[in-house]
Amino acid sequence: MKPLITVIIPAHNNAQTIEAAVRSIADQTYDRLEILVIDDNSSDETRDVVLALAARDPRIAYHALPWDDPERVNKRGRNVNAGYMARNYGFEKAAGELITFQDADDVSFRNRIEVQYGLLKGHGATHVTVDWQRLEQRYTGKRFDAERFATEHPGMMGPRELARRAKRAKGIAFKVLPSIARRIDFETKRLRLVNKLFFGSLEAYPGTGNSPLFRREVVEKCRFRKLPDRVWPSFMGRGADRDFNFQVAETFSNSYVFFIPLYMWRQENQNSRYEGYNIETYII
Repeated sequence: MKPLITVIIPAHNNAQTIEAAVRSIADQTYDRLEILVIDDNSSDETRDVVLALAARDPRIAYHALPWDDPERVNKRGRNVNAGYMARNYGFEKAAGELITFQDADDVSFRNRIEVQYGLLKGHGATHVTVDWQRLEQRYTGKRFDAERFATEHPGMMGPRELARRAKRAKGIAFKVLPSIARRIDFETKRLRLVNKLFFGSLEAYPGTGNSPLFRREVVEKCRFRKLPDRVWPSFMGRGADRDFNFQVAETFSNSYVFFIPLYMWRQENQNSRYEGYNIETYII
């Protein structure tokens, strides 16, 4: 029997987009799923939309996060929570042998999870990410020809290179005095004269960090962290996904990235990696 995969969907005021996000998971070609929507203190109709979907599909469950983050918005008005508490809460509710995520304002191709599972199983991996392309409404509910794309445009990154990137992206203070580095306020870490101590290279995690597929053993050692504790945050104060994926890659040394654009991100511009590609020819 195929393993149960838990899909955690953190949501914060996503009433206008969450139905499409949940349906893109409920309609996956890999159907042995547990779909957990974690409502991160929404003040709109997110709850009503999700409960209506759950009434028609027993795999969908709604959970309200029982606490809020008083430091959700930083001094520059940016939401630095980025669903990190909701995802950790989802870990506590998850029953799956494998776990992945879906953002509440994006969409996955119908075979995203099936392809990720095949890659994880085929490589004996602990943690696998794929890539993204711009969300096109006309592609919603479609599959992506991943096998043909990977044949014509091969691209991947394995454990050694990912471990090197994690090391390169880690600030020297976290390498030498990690317990002290975590106690320093994030705004102090950003100061001009000291920021090089806390930030290494600012390169992004090379795969799509918001939708990894990983084995349950990961949550025994790695969690999403609040901003002061993030070893790999973004310089502007977000980077919860970046921090989690680099953390997993470093901890387990068994992560893979495959440059197959199976996730559709609600962005104005196309992923620069695929500019000039005739993406439409891979839509099934």
